[in-house]
Amino acid sequence: MPKPLFVGVFGDEDHILDAVKACRAAGLDFHDVYTPFAVHGLDRAMGLPFSKVTWVTFCCGALGTTIALSGMSYASWWDWPLNVGGKEALPFPAFVPITFELTVLVGGVCTMLGMFALCMLFPGKKAKMLHKGQTDDKFVVALKVNDKFDEKKARAIFEQFHVEEVAHRDTDYDANDEQAAKAGGAA
Repeated sequence: MPKPLFVGVFGDEDHILDAVKACRAAGLDFHDVYTPFAVHGLDRAMGLPFSKVTWVTFCCGALGTTIALSGMSYASWWDWPLNVGGKEALPFPAFVPITFELTVLVGGVCTMLGMFALCMLFPGKKAKMLHKGQTDDKFVVALKVNDKFDEKKARAIFEQFHVEEVAHRDTDYDANDEQAAKAGGAA
């Protein structure tokens, strides 16, 4: 069942950041904010919690370190102990490059996979856009229309921060479908 949204489209990152701060201060609930590039401070302005992806990176990096040190220690000390030129049984300085590389590899790959899982991104997923320019040059704020939503307050906040367009949308609305219909009608 689609849920109603109140959408404001902005043309500047400073305007959207200020509008989001004002909407949060007014107690309005966000569905999401869409930007063509990362806007510094937007996540804090929305009141989002810290990302869980950092924990995925840390834990998987520690796993990579553990795998590297365990594997090299096992091979060097128990499985194939060789005394070449009087080297130590566990030559830690020789382990550093491989440990570093495996830490970065496992941490990086798991971060990518963790981000895909947490963001529910998967191959073939069709992106729904609330505005045709949200991936090019427009910034879109989507507010939830619920029992505590005040449209006059939301419109006033949006207009205060130079909104270019205001509209009501459903969560299943897709601007791509609208563009395809216009293109099909023009042909």
